[in-house]
Amino acid sequence: MMKLRFLYIILCGTLGSGFSQNYEAKVDSIMNLMTLQEKIGQTVMYSGHWDQTGPIVGSDNGKYIREGNMGAMLNAMSVKGTRDLQTIAVEESRLGIPLLFGYDVIHGHRTIFPINLGLSASWDLKMVEESSRIAAEEASAEGIHWTFAPMIDVSREPRWGRISEGAGEDVYLNNEMGKAYIHGFQGDDLSQPNTILACAKHYVAYGAAQAGRDYHTTNMGEGELRNVYLPPFKAAVDAGVETFMSAFNELNGVPTSGNKFTLRDILRDEWKFDGFVVSDYTSINEMIQHGFAKDSIDAARIGMNAGVDMDMVGHVYRLHLKTLVEEGKVSEAYINEACKRILLAKYKLGLFDDPYRYIDETREANTALKPEFLAKAREIAAASSVLLQNRNNALPLSKNTKKIAFIGPLVKDEADIIGNWAAKGDRGGKAVSVFEGISEYINSNQILYAKGCDILKDDESGFEEAISISQQADEIILVMGEDHHMSGEAASRTDLKIPGIQPKLIQKIREANPNKKITLVVMNGRPLNLSEEVNLVDAILEVWFPGTMGGAATADILFGTVNPSGKLTVTFPRNVGQVPIYYNMKNTGRPIPESNPKEDYKSNYIDVPNTPLFAFGHGLSYTEFKYSDLKLSSESLTFSNTIEARVTITNTGDADGYEIAQLYIHDKVGSVTRPVKELKGFQKIFLKKGESKTVTFTISAEDLKFYNSDMIYGVETGEFEIAIAPSSDFKFKHTFNLND
Repeated sequence: MMKLRFLYIILCGTLGSGFSQNYEAKVDSIMNLMTLQEKIGQTVMYSGHWDQTGPIVGSDNGKYIREGNMGAMLNAMSVKGTRDLQTIAVEESRLGIPLLFGYDVIHGHRTIFPINLGLSASWDLKMVEESSRIAAEEASAEGIHWTFAPMIDVSREPRWGRISEGAGEDVYLNNEMGKAYIHGFQGDDLSQPNTILACAKHYVAYGAAQAGRDYHTTNMGEGELRNVYLPPFKAAVDAGVETFMSAFNELNGVPTSGNKFTLRDILRDEWKFDGFVVSDYTSINEMIQHGFAKDSIDAARIGMNAGVDMDMVGHVYRLHLKTLVEEGKVSEAYINEACKRILLAKYKLGLFDDPYRYIDETREANTALKPEFLAKAREIAAASSVLLQNRNNALPLSKNTKKIAFIGPLVKDEADIIGNWAAKGDRGGKAVSVFEGISEYINSNQILYAKGCDILKDDESGFEEAISISQQADEIILVMGEDHHMSGEAASRTDLKIPGIQPKLIQKIREANPNKKITLVVMNGRPLNLSEEVNLVDAILEVWFPGTMGGAATADILFGTVNPSGKLTVTFPRNVGQVPIYYNMKNTGRPIPESNPKEDYKSNYIDVPNTPLFAFGHGLSYTEFKYSDLKLSSESLTFSNTIEARVTITNTGDADGYEIAQLYIHDKVGSVTRPVKELKGFQKIFLKKGESKTVTFTISAEDLKFYNSDMIYGVETGEFEIAIAPSSDFKFKHTFNLND
């Protein structure tokens, strides 16, 4: 045994900094020493006991590591914990192959940033990358090599709890956000010990779960799959993402962890992805419940043959793959390919050079929650906040206001504020509450506070105090919303209203204060139905779950130190009956005519308008921006040239601020019908009051491509409408033509 291990060290020990030129040959040399069962062992992941993210599956981790029957572990962290486990792998197993440690680092590790849906509302790719870079710094300092992020599922389904983890409803925006996350996590050189592997998830169409119910069925044509749900994953491959995760859902009758069409035909053969695919937590086993596999042996066969390289906590690969190979039901070549991909990832991280390179007590002690990390988290949380409504200039608040009442269950909250999937974020005092944040701006004798009610409990005993202090105040701030368990995995909702008796308290406070300015600050992980609240309050500030520095960032917006600039990346419906509703739907044969919106027998509701409460791209500022003088460099585009679209944006208000200009295009006639508008670009610009800037977008035929009914990706000649606008709520006025 020791002789074999020594030979292994000789093969790998000379890699040094130049290993990238030669690592495939080195991996082949190692694999020549491995038994079939040891190769299978690399495809096995089990969970540590620090933090469970799914059904508990018992395992004797030490035994499996020593036997070479485990290649990776999730939920194992800290320098001490990972050192102990890595020592077993390197010193006590036959070949000493290091373990890969993974963890759900979704929107921060110790320093928690806004939930991903909120972060996407910044429309700031640099900030997205910075947030994942900081997360990688903190996570890698605790021995973590790999995160199960980013989630790049396009979702138009607010009932689905996991909409909180993505970038919303638009394809282009998900493409760009995913690339920013990946580069932040992986950096430019994976051999550096402050990088971690990224994982594109959940592959694929998980965001379209039927009825918004988590883990549920998805059904769609291949055209919709290729035009809407696959593009962010193709963008991730092009961005160099190292791993993929297969999803829980079935797609057109085939579970995604057993779907050869998506995993082998598209991901491997068509896109040439050369990283490895991990299943979601026990998703291979769950093919039995789907009715696609008859038992765990069958599930193992289907999963490996379909192209899932690593089994997350399911046991089925460890227990059954060797027999399946011996029986000829799984090709040994598939095992070799999976093992090689996993070993290559470990090489890229430098783990064969030094298995303990991520294990450094000094770095662990000095990295988490650095002041510069917290400052960046505060900046990003403010940039992610969206001012939905601001009647009567209710915001910003004045520091000179005599009395301001702060009411609601989330005013002093330090737990829910960091949201779901908050990794190792502290829910017990490290996060800054809204109450702490506003205390930086005004004196305690200016603040009146009442909790009023809980988020979910049906107890109105706090109403009297809340109403009383509201009547004593000059202005009223309500801080309400969901708790962090109400969004995220397994947290689907059929009611999109602010939960519990909070809406009733809002009504009572308005009735008691008919003429006072009331602002509603909302914390939540999904689009909510605020159709009643828009009529009861003057201002609505959407802060999502803003993270560790969320309370301070919220105060920065409330008091005008930061001018809000965030814009929605998902549509807010008027009620749940409109769902799914998204900006780039298609027309029907009977759209509502602008000239006569009440005309009968058109595609409309009889109880509410077709329009959303708040549109994709919507977001207000404390200043005003005017768009003018849209010009095209040419009204004719060809396959070989480009055209430029320019617009002048002027800050016509009284405050400096950021504006997010959005480019939309509509293909008027296609061989398959096209969406009424599609986002094709955006730019975030800063304008001082009175300042004007010209924003320019370059358009090529590549930007106009789509999959037609024959699944051919291309572009068709014809007329296109174009606009540069502050949101998706506009009417086209300009066109250009694409000619041969």
